[in-house]
Amino acid sequence: MKTSKVLKRKKRHLRIRKKIIGTPAKPRLVVYRSLRHIYAILVDDIEKKGPITSASSLSKEIRERIKGKKKKEIAREVGKLIAQKAISLGINEIVFDRAGYKYHGRVKEVAEGAREGGLKF
Repeated sequence: MKTSKVLKRKKRHLRIRKKIIGTPAKPRLVVYRSLRHIYAILVDDIEKKGPITSASSLSKEIRERIKGKKKKEIAREVGKLIAQKAISLGINEIVFDRAGYKYHGRVKEVAEGAREGGLKF
């Protein structure tokens, strides 16, 4: 029986999650991408209080800036927005969780946008 792409990605994500843990001082930046949109979420795994903050291509703050742009450019803007929100909460360092996706394309652009925004990995 063949396994689907989604199941393979989830297995990879679980394997990654064994090693990556977000703390209150250094939360985990999780990236999720769908065919149309991209989402970035900051999570504290120790206190398990849910998402600290989040940003996506659906966020009101960047809706006007991303009109007519390509998916990679939108992903970079989402990275900058999550960095801006994190820094306003006093978070400067994060742990990057690619969620089982390859580190290229839109996932890489979110990471680079977050770095441009001032976050340290």
